[in-house]
Order: sequence, then structure tokens, then C-alpha cells
Amino acid sequence: MSLDPRVVDRLNVRLAADDAARHDRYPGSAPDQPVHTVYVPAGRFAASTVGEWGAAALAALDTHGPLPTADGGCDQRVDVLVRAKLATEPIEDLRIDVEDGYGSPGDETEDADVRAAAIALARTVADGTAPRFVGIRMKSLESPTLRRGIRSLDLFLDTLLGAVALPAGFRVTLPKVTTVAQVEAMVELCVALEAEYELAPLRVELQVEMPQAILGPEGTALVAPMISACAGRCAGLHYGTYDYSTSVEIAAAYQSMEHPAADHAKAVMQVAAAGTGVPVCDGSTNVLPVGDTEQVRVAWALHARLVRRSLERGFYQGWDLHPAQLPTRFAATFSFYRDGLAAAAARLGAYRRQRLDGVLDEPATARALARFLRRAMDCGAAEAAEVSALAGVTPAELTDLAAR
Repeated sequence: MSLDPRVVDRLNVRLAADDAARHDRYPGSAPDQPVHTVYVPAGRFAASTVGEWGAAALAALDTHGPLPTADGGCDQRVDVLVRAKLATEPIEDLRIDVEDGYGSPGDETEDADVRAAAIALARTVADGTAPRFVGIRMKSLESPTLRRGIRSLDLFLDTLLGAVALPAGFRVTLPKVTTVAQVEAMVELCVALEAEYELAPLRVELQVEMPQAILGPEGTALVAPMISACAGRCAGLHYGTYDYSTSVEIAAAYQSMEHPAADHAKAVMQVAAAGTGVPVCDGSTNVLPVGDTEQVRVAWALHARLVRRSLERGFYQGWDLHPAQLPTRFAATFSFYRDGLAAAAARLGAYRRQRLDGVLDEPATARALARFLRRAMDCGAAEAAEVSALAGVTPAELTDLAAR
């Protein structure tokens, strides 16, 4: 080099702290993300809930099938996968709800329901039937509900921990977040609870369902600062379809996951979370598959299309509110990955062999291909052996390519 090497040394020293901070802030993509979160009101949760949802989902499929797919067809392979999933793991992520889906029945009733739900969850943890991810959605930390929200969370933990250890996939969902100060207060609450119950750091999900989180009073987007304020505890960003839509004055008939206002909010969330390891979760549809077969199939077609739409836009998780939504959740998810499996595997194999098969993929796209295949395996749409054979990579090599 003609340039004085001391210049390079100075720049290296100057940027060392910046490199370290960036690495801490952006560790990579979200690991092990469930495909959905199921919300069950605390007063209706029992140790049998997961099994009952699976049985109800299979019954709906038997009564109103076959399954629709995003293009209106039906794939027999997908049907087999869906039925197996509903029989073995109908709910990947369960949130016991004491917020909007539960209401405010009074302190005595809520205390009793929270403790009963915690006892029921403890039973499922003890017998091995609890979902991989579980948790509670508390009330918000705004002044009208702050004391009640904290009390319910404390009672839930006290009861649960009196019976079993805290499950590894435990989450606390904080709804209606509007300010960074609320997130900081939630972290302070978590620290106090951890000290009281001798817990490892609690994982917190932030519900972005108010426009103030997307654009604060000073004209700045607050989602990224909210993630930072979590101090490493943020386990997800969840979009709230109907609170957000109402807050920006969208008429009820037009409130939807695919409204332009929803797309804007989720795009802000997606960019804020990119590279942080914080997964982003889409919202729900309130059109439930109930009634006669025609009504169920219309609702299924809508749900399948919305799930597919979310997946195509990079949102790999959403909310489910009814057992009969489970068949289309898994059908749309499995179809998404199986439809793209062969092409993604071929492109990744060509990239690794440095062959030009009509597409010149860059390293970043190779990561995207590997992550697609990894997610296909993680959700059960494809077996590891199938992916390895198609792409010519081992599961370990695939994981390495996805992380680069």
C-alpha cells in the first residue's frame, strides 16, 4: 500500500467500538420462530385446551374439507402434513390472555381466573403437553390498567412457579405500547419479578397496535428505540390489526391485515427488527370459520390467502383465534414452502457449485435461500433428508449458509 498504514490502524481503532455495538444490536435473524400464536382468554384456558383445539380443528376439516390453498386447489401431500400436525402439535405458541380477549370482569374474578390458568399450564408443563412457546398477555402499563396488569402477571408467576419451573419458551406480552418509557418500565418490572422469584431474564413481546409506536410525537419512529429499551429481552413484535386500524380511523368494514395502513405499520416494524433477532408477527383476521360448510370454506379461503400473503411479505408468524383456523394456518404455511422448495434448493445448489443456471445469485440471496429451506424444515413442511437431497447440503451446512 502507498497509504501510510498508521491511517488504517487509526481507523480500525476508531471503529472498533462501533463494530462491537453493531454486532450486539444486530446479531442476526430470528431463531426458532413459531408459525402462529394462539390467544385463549384466561377464563377459558384448561389443561385440556391444546388437545381440544387439535380435535376441533380435525373435526372441522373432516366436516368441511377438503382444505383450500392460496390458489384455490388442494394438495394431497399438504393435507397429510396438516392432519399429522393437528394430531401432534396443533398449537406451537399459546398466549393466555387477560387483556382485550378477556376483558375486565372485576378483581376477584380475574384473580381466580389467573391462578386457575397458571395451575392448568403447570399441569401441561409437568405432563409434557405444553406448547413449545407459552405465556401470558397482561394488561397495558397505561394508568387505568397498570395496577391490574402487574397484579395479574405477579399472581400468574407466583402460582405457576409454585408448581413447576418456568418453561424455557415462556413469554410475557405487553399490549398497546405507545412510548419508550413504558418499555423501560416493563424492564424494571421484569427485574423486580426476577429478583422476587429468582428467575433468568424474562422475555417480553411488544404489541404494536397503536400509531404512536410507529410515529412518535416528535415525528420519529419509536419501534427501534423500543427494541433497544428492552435491553436484550425483546422476544417479538406483534401487530395488532384492529386496535391499530381503529386508531387511524379506518371504518370497521375495511379493517384488515392487508389494508395499506397495516402494511405501512408492519413495514416499519420489519425494518426496525431486521437483523436484531427479534421476530415480527402479523395480526389476525376476525372472519372466523364457523357456520355451515359454505361459510366455513369462505372464511378458510380468506384465511389461507392472508396467511400466504403474510409469508410472501416476510412475516412468518400470525395470530389464530379459533380452532378451525388451524387447518388453513398450517395448510397455507406448508404450501408456501413446498411450492418454493424445489426452486430454492436448485438455486442454492447452483450457487454452491458456482454454476450459472439462468440466475446470478449474490451471497445475500444465498442466505435468503438457505433461510427459506431452514424454515421449511423447522415448520415441518419438508424433511431434512428431502432438503439435503434437493440442495446437495447437509442440515449443518444449511444452518451455516443461513447464518452467514
